[in-house]
Amino acid sequence: MKLLPGFQAEYKKRHNEIWPELSKLLSDRGIYDYSIFLDEETLILFAIQKVRPGANLESLTEEPILRKWWKYMSDIMETNPDNSPVEKPLKKVFHME
Repeated sequence: MKLLPGFQAEYKKRHNEIWPELSKLLSDRGIYDYSIFLDEETLILFAIQKVRPGANLESLTEEPILRKWWKYMSDIMETNPDNSPVEKPLKKVFHME
């Protein structure tokens, strides 16, 4: 994902005030650990989610509260026409347990 220039503080503020109903939805769907990192030079956002076995994330993007969050965030991020964040999958090149 990518942040628009000048919105680093606003992005952090909005996430510090994440809506309780959105947190509950993510938790109820099996996301139990979620972090977002920002590369301040490129404004690229990198998210890591830990998900419980058997979690149902398939229809998460159809949830009204998530779509409302996307719209709320669309003025400070690169987004698709449906307001979802522009995302690029990353190739895993290393993992250590």
